[in-house]
Amino acid sequence: MYMKSLCIKTNNSKILDYLLNELKYTDIKNICFSKNQFKNYKNVIIHYLSNDYPYFFSKISTLLTFLIIDEFEDLLMKRNIHKNYFYFDSLEKNKILKNCYNLLSDEYYKWFDKKFEVLYNSIYEFITNHKVLLLDGFINFRLQKYNTILDDIVSEGVNNYIIEKEYMEFISLLKLYINSQSHHCNIVHLIYKTSESILLDENKDLILNSDDVFNAKYLSDISFSSNDYTLNSLLTLLPKKIYIHLIDNTLDEFINTLQLIFENRISICLNCDICKLYRYNKNPISNNHK
Repeated sequence: MYMKSLCIKTNNSKILDYLLNELKYTDIKNICFSKNQFKNYKNVIIHYLSNDYPYFFSKISTLLTFLIIDEFEDLLMKRNIHKNYFYFDSLEKNKILKNCYNLLSDEYYKWFDKKFEVLYNSIYEFITNHKVLLLDGFINFRLQKYNTILDDIVSEGVNNYIIEKEYMEFISLLKLYINSQSHHCNIVHLIYKTSESILLDENKDLILNSDDVFNAKYLSDISFSSNDYTLNSLLTLLPKKIYIHLIDNTLDEFINTLQLIFENRISICLNCDICKLYRYNKNPISNNHK
């Protein structure tokens, strides 16, 4: 009679329950399993009662791959952040971890496919050559490629946090400047479509964007391309009220930034006479009014 056995060792009760539940409802044919406790570890022992070993190893590798992703990945990323980015405080570390979750969510298949492949291959190779798998030790010392992927995710999460932090510091600096100055005009109309803009004064006359206003001292390191000059002009004019006419009804990063900077000075307009005029004008909005 053919039989292949694998013993998985762990003292983590949650992981034991996960394993037993997955094995209970698995579609793997010709297996039996049990839970036992020996001297140092609790053990899940799986017996495969057939001779199609590649099939058995493949099924168990898949099961353990999902186990590691589901039950250990969060802990591994937290450990990575704590170890390699210890100079951030607890709040910052939580924001970095949230960025990692967002990355994994936004590009789910990209990251999942990478993780699954390296985990599956590492597990498959190991269990074909060993009868005993000490789970914690395997995760800590045998998964270099998987941990490299997590390193990349955490590194990107840190970079995104730093960019976000610099962005908010930039916003705060501009708000401080605005709140310390008197407004230089009452109303400015910003006509905005697909990242291009023009400015009108309260008489609806064109305001020329200039790239040498104040030597563009307020242009950010965060590039908004041609919109930088619009931002600089608004910071120079410091209007009491800014009406933003969204010709294509789209709030993008630049408009969101203006709302953060100028706060209650901003009013969004979608369907006034100015909106209609520029929406149906055959000549596209251009920012080349310098």
